[in-house]
Amino acid sequence: MTTDAVHKRHVHQQPSRELPPHALPSHEMPSHELRFMAEIDAAAFGEEEGLKIVLVRLEEWLASLSAALPAAVLGSAGLREGSALARQAEGVNAALRACMSAWPRQWEALQPARALAHSLDDKAVLLVFGKFNAGKSALCNFIADRFAEQGRAIAYFHLDRGRMVKIPKGFAEGATETTARLQGVILGDRLVLLDTPGLHSATPENAALTRSFTDSADGVLWLTSSAAPGQVQELDELARELRRAKPLLPLVTRSDFYEEDEIDGALVKRLRNKSAATRAQQEADVAARAQHKLAAMGVDVAQLMAPVSISTHMARAQGATPAGIVEAGMEHLYAGLRTLLEPALAYRRRKPAEVLLHHLEENVLGGLLDQVLPMLAEFTAALETAREQLEEQHEQIADDVWRTTVPLLAGMIEDHAAGRDMNALCHCLSQVLRRAFEVAADEHLSGYRLDPAGRCPAIALGENLDFEDLVIDLDGDRPSVAVDYARLHATLEQQIRDWVLRSADATLEQCHSCIRQLTESAARIEAILRSREKALLDIRVAILGDCVFRAS
Repeated sequence: MTTDAVHKRHVHQQPSRELPPHALPSHEMPSHELRFMAEIDAAAFGEEEGLKIVLVRLEEWLASLSAALPAAVLGSAGLREGSALARQAEGVNAALRACMSAWPRQWEALQPARALAHSLDDKAVLLVFGKFNAGKSALCNFIADRFAEQGRAIAYFHLDRGRMVKIPKGFAEGATETTARLQGVILGDRLVLLDTPGLHSATPENAALTRSFTDSADGVLWLTSSAAPGQVQELDELARELRRAKPLLPLVTRSDFYEEDEIDGALVKRLRNKSAATRAQQEADVAARAQHKLAAMGVDVAQLMAPVSISTHMARAQGATPAGIVEAGMEHLYAGLRTLLEPALAYRRRKPAEVLLHHLEENVLGGLLDQVLPMLAEFTAALETAREQLEEQHEQIADDVWRTTVPLLAGMIEDHAAGRDMNALCHCLSQVLRRAFEVAADEHLSGYRLDPAGRCPAIALGENLDFEDLVIDLDGDRPSVAVDYARLHATLEQQIRDWVLRSADATLEQCHSCIRQLTESAARIEAILRSREKALLDIRVAILGDCVFRAS
């Protein structure tokens, strides 16, 4: 989808911004604020018709994965303990075990968020989300005051170990980070705003607290300050929520500026609303950069609603009059909230499935893909390198055994010549060859557990080959008889060469077999992960599409 197409879609989704600056709402034409309050009061709650079916599919997905992984561990029977390949194989197995053992703890860690969502299951929950000092607490307080002015009950609370604790007044506001814990306000009977510590909080604990409760929300208000709107580091956190297909409304806050004015001869600084043109430019800039960043992340930019530029301070400073609310951008805020409401309610109706799905995507499958898959890739590459090295190691072993054994051959023949004992000679030569082969194999194939039974049998000459006499003529003296060393030596050299090559072939076949088995095992694990990834994606499509859910 092109940027223009996305922009047109957003324009279609959001009510027009072309409001006259001082147009006061009338009884015949209620303001977006009053319409939003009426629509949230009339909102239909419940759950999707196919919710239980999807929950069963998700539970079956986890059960299938849990059963498949233990049977697919990497064996290392052909590797020596402590070898490089054995350590890598055990590293993969350890990572699989660690991931699987973490799943129950990770699910339990979501319990506070799930409990909060359950306690608010008759309300729509909007998470106020953004960098600290973006004006989150001020916005929550302003909207709460407006609901109270329309006669709706207001109840502030904070969370203590996952429990809602009532607090007597609104949220602290300031130029520094004031929200040290998750807090919220219940607006009327059907709406909750959760005010969070900033995701880029001054403390990692606050940032972690925010992330742990995002599953409680049905929609998100992303606040980004007018001083530095749409910062890329904020969008990295925004992408996580958009990947969850959670509706999100960007708000450009603090859309005001100081202007010098002369009063009774003295220069005075007055806070003013930014012009409509400046606000529109800010909104377009945030939209363009957000779309570009999210597209680069592979996130569907169509989920990003049109940004709204507001000044909570100016809306208050002008006494929250109808004209002041319009001029501060608050009517456009409520128009955006109206657009956000229906997708937020749709998310809420499928939220139990979404919460479990996010756990499976991010903790279960995400952990495996992030931790195990790269280790599998490294292990497979190491196996391929080891396989390529075997040919060179074959030559090195054969050369070492040849160089060790052949120089000893003449002496062995001489030692057994007097007795003409060919069997003893062959036995002696076989022992020398085996010892030389073991030394060479240990040096060049030190990472493998080798089976000596797989090597060639002892050397044995044929029936027609034996010690042969050679008659030596001594110029008329009585001829003497000696052993024909040359022929016997040449024959035994050929036997040595054949024995070494066959033994090296048999031994390296053991190594090849070990590598093949490990490669197949690694491929099985990856196939399990990829197939489970596709199956989970299919369930996600079912959750978001029309193929399973029907509004109840």
